[in-house]
Amino acid sequence: MKRLLILFLLLSSAIYAQTPPQPYGALPSNRQLAWHDIEVYGLIHFTPTTFENKEWGYGDADPKTFNPTDFNAEQIVKAAKAGGLKGIILVAKHHDGFALWPTKTTEYNISKSPFRGGKGNLVKEVEQAVRKNGLKFGVYCSPWDRNNPLYGTDKYLAIYQAQLKELYSNFGELFMSWHDGANGGDGYYGGAKEKRAIDNTTYYDWKNTWAITRKMQPMANIFSDIGLDIRWVGNEDGHAAPTSWATFTPMAPDGKNEAVPGQANYPQSPEGIRNGKFWMPAECDVPLRKGWFYHANEKPKTQKLYSICI
Repeated sequence: MKRLLILFLLLSSAIYAQTPPQPYGALPSNRQLAWHDIEVYGLIHFTPTTFENKEWGYGDADPKTFNPTDFNAEQIVKAAKAGGLKGIILVAKHHDGFALWPTKTTEYNISKSPFRGGKGNLVKEVEQAVRKNGLKFGVYCSPWDRNNPLYGTDKYLAIYQAQLKELYSNFGELFMSWHDGANGGDGYYGGAKEKRAIDNTTYYDWKNTWAITRKMQPMANIFSDIGLDIRWVGNEDGHAAPTSWATFTPMAPDGKNEAVPGQANYPQSPEGIRNGKFWMPAECDVPLRKGWFYHANEKPKTQKLYSICI
């Protein structure tokens, strides 16, 4: 009887055993799979602009403007966690050029503000609160710098890359390195108060700049208009198309010559591209207010929305 039972089980296994299907098309990397598990995360903007009732900083704000006297990173992170967020991206430097950590790359940083008596490091405070509460941490460092006098020259790229290296070295493992197509314009530029244009296809040398990310933070997903890991959905309304493919092939839009941050095929971003060349799912971002910064005369949206939602 035992032999018959064993034979039956063997035959049953042979009948129902199937060869698994071969992988098809573009596949996610391990870091992208980890990103998918995060699902919903928030992006925090906090610069001198927060205290100026402006929507954009021009790089001319006095560092003393930045003086949050009752800042509590853990309170912010706990509120985010209670709202269902699983990660936080901190804007460590926005377009105004003000760095929220005591960087060696520019004098325009938090050490010149009254915050913590000039000894503060807001990036570190947020990072520690995020990890303490079990969330993932990422950073955004704007490539455009409206304060730096060298922006627009061939000397600026080394400064930007050095800022990324500091952020990659001093704040633990990151789940995201967030980038956008900030490509120059009017600014303060060390007092010049002028408009500076760059060739965004070459100026930031994204191939070698992102190689720094890959080397120093291999689990950090690179987000931008064109990936490399996560693509922008193409709007700031918080939604993708009803069908949104995780695959995408970045291409230059009509009238442009290359697919780089700031030059991408936005009309195809919401729905993605079926059988696209890369696994590059969309990130849907939406502010809690009309814009991205605090204004005393505005109230947050009443819907259940997040600064960034997937």
